[in-house]
Amino acid sequence: MCLTPEIARRVSTLYTANMRQIHNYRVVVERETRAGKKGPTVYNAYCPTLGLADFGATIDAAVANITKLISFHLESLAVLGRRIPEEHDATTVVTSVAIPFVVPRRFTYA
Repeated sequence: MCLTPEIARRVSTLYTANMRQIHNYRVVVERETRAGKKGPTVYNAYCPTLGLADFGATIDAAVANITKLISFHLESLAVLGRRIPEEHDATTVVTSVAIPFVVPRRFTYA
């Protein structure tokens, strides 16, 4: 079977239009509790590269919600013909540090 140039172009266009791309984005999840109140704990998830944030009652829920939001955002950008941002920082180290701090006597916490 010989493909004419027109059929080859159509097949190529269909293949390209339906081809899924994988984009990897850094997502940071932080726990938040209501200060001074016994309220529910929530987890905030945000994607610095895209400037998107969402939350959930659990870490898994927060990650699932931000994943749906990122997918929706990328699809919207594609429909509008906008550039899809790329994640450039593939190696990120997140850690915490303990800072010793002495509260002077004249300062008190309420």
